[in-house]
Amino acid sequence: MDNKDWKNKLTPEQYRILREKGTEPAFSGALLHEKGTGDYLCAACGSLLFKSNTKFDSGSGWPSFNNPANAKAVILKEDRSHGMQRVEVSCAVCGGHLGHVFNDAPDQPTGMRFCINSGALNFKDQKK
Repeated sequence: MDNKDWKNKLTPEQYRILREKGTEPAFSGALLHEKGTGDYLCAACGSLLFKSNTKFDSGSGWPSFNNPANAKAVILKEDRSHGMQRVEVSCAVCGGHLGHVFNDAPDQPTGMRFCINSGALNFKDQKK
């Protein structure tokens, strides 16, 4: 898809996050406090990215997961923007920017914190 197609498909906030690598303000995302059982899908292409059993409250202000749904769900790449050294998380299917991953969750099985923007995700509740 080109930028025009993405702008037609996504809300302005989703476009800013997914296509322009934006970040939603901390503690503002609609899925931050979601506690249902289900799947977190890419808001752009619908690919399965994370499962609810890997979600945890990191206190960071963004939905956090300790692992992607599978090893091929996301792409990790070095990000040196904004004077920081981080690892960007992108959707492996459409390339949409999701957030960043940090190795700072020692209380989690993987030790990892995938810090993901709510605007980059849709939640599919298993009970619906």
